[in-house]
Amino acid sequence: MAAPDPVLASPYLYQWGGQADPAAAMSATGVKAFTLAFMLSNGTCNPQWDGSRALDGSDASMIQSIRDAGGDVIPSFGGWSGNKLGATCATPEDLAGAYQKVIDAYQLKAIDLDIENTDEFENPTVQDRILNAVKITKDKNPGLRVVITMGTSTTGPTDTGKRLITQAKALGADIDVWSVMPFDFSSGGDMAAMTESAVDGLAGELKSTFGWDDATAYSRSGLSSMNGNTDNAGETVTVDNFTSIRDYATSHHLGRFTFWATNRDCSGGGDCSGIDQEQYAFTKIVAGYNG
Repeated sequence: MAAPDPVLASPYLYQWGGQADPAAAMSATGVKAFTLAFMLSNGTCNPQWDGSRALDGSDASMIQSIRDAGGDVIPSFGGWSGNKLGATCATPEDLAGAYQKVIDAYQLKAIDLDIENTDEFENPTVQDRILNAVKITKDKNPGLRVVITMGTSTTGPTDTGKRLITQAKALGADIDVWSVMPFDFSSGGDMAAMTESAVDGLAGELKSTFGWDDATAYSRSGLSSMNGNTDNAGETVTVDNFTSIRDYATSHHLGRFTFWATNRDCSGGGDCSGIDQEQYAFTKIVAGYNG
């Protein structure tokens, strides 16, 4: 049986609370891959889980258990908060060295660079540092796939996102999949329609920047939604919304379909989605996605 693709259909999982047991999710849904959040700086240019857990600790055991069950992982570097390696490491070479420690620790096939906030996404110097580090890292690791995850407007990348895409071409940083986070737009609305519009805008930007045809642009595009209530009051991604989004992803053969997060893929408040839903409803939808 072929090994699972850690990029294509891998919901986010983090060890901060909620349903953090990957074995339970795998058993309940058939999902085979997880995007593990987040790899941060420990205060220096040294990667640790959440900035505090060593690479060879409990997370390593969890990764091994996922692989023993026939799955795989893609670690996610960055996120919204915490000490980011992109902002902390002084040079592209240093940052690439930090990536390499994680790649070597887990013999990775792919990494996700979740570039957010003012310290990384909105900082041109850090954007370029990350992209140059990607170039170094891909040169050293043939076959490694790199995902960039970033925020978006309802019509596609913001000016900051467009700069990141343009600079990737200018610097020769080959990003395998560009994935947008189509939520936290407003106080509500049709989240399926807004998601599709955002990804269409992303694909259009990739076409115009790289000269790709439609099929290539969509295959290099992806999305990371959020189940249930998002961070914005009144904005909700329902199970029906997410099913429609999955159908859109399938019809366009997107290169990545995921969401934040399996931990909160349960009914009600607290660590769950804030909506009435079946346990693991969103994870099941992702598990069935095959591009």
